Amino acid sequence: MTGPYHLRTGRLDDIEAVREVERLAAARFIDIGMAWITEDEPTDAATLSERVADGRLIVIDHGGLPVAAVIFSPVDGAAYIEEIDVLPAHAGHRLAARLIDDVAKRSAALGLPCLTLSTFRAVPWNAPYYRRLGFNDMAEADLGPGHLAIREHHRARGLADEHRVFLQRPI
Repeated sequence: MTGPYHLRTGRLDDIEAVREVERLAAARFIDIGMAWITEDEPTDAATLSERVADGRLIVIDHGGLPVAAVIFSPVDGAAYIEEIDVLPAHAGHRLAARLIDDVAKRSAALGLPCLTLSTFRAVPWNAPYYRRLGFNDMAEADLGPGHLAIREHHRARGLADEHRVFLQRPI
């Protein structure tokens, strides 16, 4: 896909489109034997509404419709990237990198020192990709109570620690 991409703060009328982006982006996991990812519901509309209200939903639109999105929250004094998705038809345009850079810019303005996220260790478009964008593995000692609560939530959903990693990138 070619044409202009516009990065902007998400709006309430983007919510269902953002949920669909998340749903369709999950389909990439089918080809690597992780089809169960597609069974998860996308981020619920209430959470997305909260992120819109707080300015923590950022989208990239193409032709007026979101094709990529990120949601983030403050966790343990950092900006934690909760979810980031790009429609597969729009992959390869560095949209995720643009979203991450925008989260960094917004977070720097709030005085936050770094970005953090939790992701799959071995999925090529997860931890290896984020490492290419300057993220590094977090040591166990670097996980504060908020990050530990996120890990417990992942465990409760059946996501094994050996398949997940927390990463951070200075702002």
